[in-house]
Parts: sequence; C-alpha cells; structure tokens
Amino acid sequence: MRFLGLLLLTAGAASAGEYALLANGARMHVDRHEIDGGTVKLYNSTGYIEMPASYVTAFEIEDPGPAEPASPPPVPAVAEIPAPAPAAKPIDLADAAADKYGLPRLLVRSVMAAESGFQIDAVSPKGAIGLMQLMPQTAQELGVDPHDPAQNVDAGVRYLRDLLNKYDGGLWRALAAYNAGPGAVDKYGWVPPYRETIEYINRIDRAMKAGQAAADAALGAAGSASAALLTGRESPQIAAR
Repeated sequence: MRFLGLLLLTAGAASAGEYALLANGARMHVDRHEIDGGTVKLYNSTGYIEMPASYVTAFEIEDPGPAEPASPPPVPAVAEIPAPAPAAKPIDLADAAADKYGLPRLLVRSVMAAESGFQIDAVSPKGAIGLMQLMPQTAQELGVDPHDPAQNVDAGVRYLRDLLNKYDGGLWRALAAYNAGPGAVDKYGWVPPYRETIEYINRIDRAMKAGQAAADAALGAAGSASAALLTGRESPQIAAR
C-alpha cells in the first residue's frame, strides 16, 4: 500500500473531480476513474494509479461548493448632461437690446416697466404678450415668437427704434405710437388725446427721471435731461389737447 500512501499525499493538489472511498477508510481525491475488469485506474493531474478494484468501495462526486457570485455587469458610462443655462433676467434682456439698437438703457427699462412690470408671461386684456407687450399681429410682422422672452424684447426694442426713426427722434410721439399705434399718432399729428396713452407716456417719463436722478446721485453729478432723444417740440409732461 506504499503507492497508495504516496497518492494520498499528493491528492490535495487536485482541485476538481471526485473522491474515491478506499476500503481502509481513506478518502482520495481524483480527477476521474476507469474500471477495467478487476482493476481501477485513478487519474489525477500527474498521471494515474492502478489498483485492485476491491480497494475502492465507492466514489463520490466532489461538491463544488457555493458558486462564486457572478460579476455584476459593467455600468455603462452616462454622459454628463450639462446644466441648462439660466434664463436671462428681463433687465439683462432690456439692456442687451438697448445696446444692440443704440437706445438708452434707461429708456428701454422704463418702457418695459410700463408695459409689463418686468413680468415675462404678462398678457394684457387686449391680447398684448410678454415683456414688451407685443400684439400678435405686430409680432408676426416682426417675424418673432412673442412668447419667447428674448425674441419678444429684441423685437419690441427694434420696433421702438423704428418708431423713433419714423418721428425724427421725437420720443413722445414714438412712445404714443408704441402704445396706441402709429395710425393714431399720424391721425392727430401728435400724441393722441387718449387718457391711457398720456398716462403711459408720463409714467415712462417719471421712471426715466427717477432712474437718471439715482444714477446722478450715485455718480455725485448734477441732474441731467431724462430723455436724450427728445426734440425741442416735445415737452416732458403731456396734457390732452
């Protein structure tokens, strides 16, 4: 049985297969076995050993033990989605359009305040839309979406610039036309005698004066004219006529 003892010493090196239960009570790990008549061949990684079949009482399939947990599937890399740019503030839109079309920032801010109170989703009872209160027909003529704040402000300031050009820089008539329509100004040759329009112009004038006074105070400067675009024929305070 010396060869059997040697085999038992090397059996621990095997890693899978079966166990041969020997008649002397020993338990031998082998890869596999073959029975040929009265002999049995026990195979392992180094070869095989042959012995009488009577030396082996039974074979047991090796318990592989708990299966190693499967590796989790790799998590696909998710492309980082950039955060949307913050929406521009109404005053920033006003200043950008004023600079673009060569108008005083204070004028455009004052018009926006009078038109919508800086409310992006403002809609008037007459159907004017957005920060610069564009009527749907006017927005269509200007080729913009009045519900888009940036387009609304850009088109409104462009329209105001065009009215100033139409009336040779006459601010009051341009503001009256923005509020009541160019047809009303052309009909009367001046600011139409509509209370709403007169109050609208005076509200803008007061806002411009207040804004200019605040700017002058901040700079430590003396007061200056509130409306640089006024002509000599247009007074800063308007009454119906």
